[in-house]
Amino acid sequence: MLPDLRLEEEFFESLMVWDAELARQVAAARCPHCGGPLHQANYLRKPRGGLLAEAGEELRLRHSLCCGREGCRKRSLPPSLRFLGKRVYLEAVVLLASVVAQLEATLQAARVHTGVPRRTLRRWGAWWRGVFPTSRTWTEARARFVPPAPDAAELPRSLVARVSAELTEGLSAPPVSEVCAVVARLLAPATTASVTDGARFVRDVAVRFTAARLTQKMAF
Repeated sequence: MLPDLRLEEEFFESLMVWDAELARQVAAARCPHCGGPLHQANYLRKPRGGLLAEAGEELRLRHSLCCGREGCRKRSLPPSLRFLGKRVYLEAVVLLASVVAQLEATLQAARVHTGVPRRTLRRWGAWWRGVFPTSRTWTEARARFVPPAPDAAELPRSLVARVSAELTEGLSAPPVSEVCAVVARLLAPATTASVTDGARFVRDVAVRFTAARLTQKMAF
């Protein structure tokens, strides 16, 4: 029997904090096209959570930036830990539902467990094991693991299993939300084409942001 994979609102609220920080750092770097100032041009999405992430459907804000220099006005889309490109379903759902589809005997059984249609699950599986392994994001992400890297032919289950193993302390398995948060950071560069060397950018922001939050906690 599969464990309870449902993600609560607190998880998505924490990802929103990360998304806001990523947007702030992109804005601080100014427009990549002309060097002009970047202003907020956020918009609302209508994400689906299926049966796994209904709590995330209400957090709809997608951070976006627009150049304020006359003659440019080009949009810059910061990386996101909640949205995987233009996909309607939340990124965590794309991850977890795809793993369930690999573990269940049939796509129908996976649909019942996740609320995601079979055709969508089949399409996601083709992306994970056909398109994603050829991407720069995966090339950079797999290099962060001690060899051997997660098996590309078994994505995303192999990635989730490897992250879970590295997060495991003693005999206690990490919470699903913690695994999803780590994978979200690895996938963040794939959520936008606006940032050059997205993997390095996300890592640098993570280091600075984590250090800043730790300092704030210690101040109390």
